[in-house]
Amino acid sequence: MRYDVILWDVDDTLLDFPYSQKMSLVKTAEKLGVTVTEEMVARYSAINEGWWKRLEKGEVTKSQLLTGRFLDWFAEYGIICENVDEFRDYYESGLGQIFRYRDDSLQVCKALQGKCRQFVVTNGVTAPQLSKLKLSGFFEIMENIFISEQLGAPKPQRLFFDRVLETMPEVARSRVLIVGDSLSSDMRGGNNAGIATCWYNPTDQINTTEVETDYIIRNLKEVIAIVEG
Repeated sequence: MRYDVILWDVDDTLLDFPYSQKMSLVKTAEKLGVTVTEEMVARYSAINEGWWKRLEKGEVTKSQLLTGRFLDWFAEYGIICENVDEFRDYYESGLGQIFRYRDDSLQVCKALQGKCRQFVVTNGVTAPQLSKLKLSGFFEIMENIFISEQLGAPKPQRLFFDRVLETMPEVARSRVLIVGDSLSSDMRGGNNAGIATCWYNPTDQINTTEVETDYIIRNLKEVIAIVEG
C-alpha cells in the first residue's frame, strides 16, 4: 500500500452537500411561510460559502457563521424571522437527516477496509455531521471522526491536522492522504500539514491558486488505485 491512512472530507466529497442544503433550506423556510426558489437557494449557497471561507481564514468564529449566513439571507429577501437560533437548529436538524452519496462513496470506503485506516476530517457542525455519518453508514467504517469545532481549529489550519495526526504518532506523514473537494480547505490544509493531497474534482475545475495537489480525480473510485499504489 502506498498510504496507510486516508483523511476523508464529508460535504461535497463523500456526501452531496448541495442536495442536503437545498432540501433542508426549503423545509425550514416553509415554517416561516416562505416558498424558496432555485435562485434563493443559489444565493444562500453563495452567502454560506462566503462565510465558510471567512472561517477558514480566521476572520469569523463558528458561532458568527452559523447565524450570520441566515441574517444576510433574510435581509436580502426581506424575510422576517423572530427566532434565528430556532431557524438554525431546525435547518441543521434537516442537514443531519437528509443525505445523498457522491459517486459510490460508501462502497469505495468499504472496499478500502482492511487495506488502510480511514478517518473523517470536517469543518461541519457536530450534530448534523454525526447524524448523517451514522445514517449513511460511514460512522461504522471510520476509525474516528475529527470535527473542527471539537479540535479548536478549522481546516486548513496546521493546528487542526497536528491534533488529528498526534492521535496516530506511529504513522509517518508521508503515508497519509487527504481526499476532499476544496482547494482552500482540504488541499491547502494538506499542504500545511505536509501530507499527500487528492483533489476530488468531478467538474474539471481549473486550479488557479498556488495550492499544490498530488492527485486529481473525477470519481472517488480512483482513490482505491491511488492507495494501493
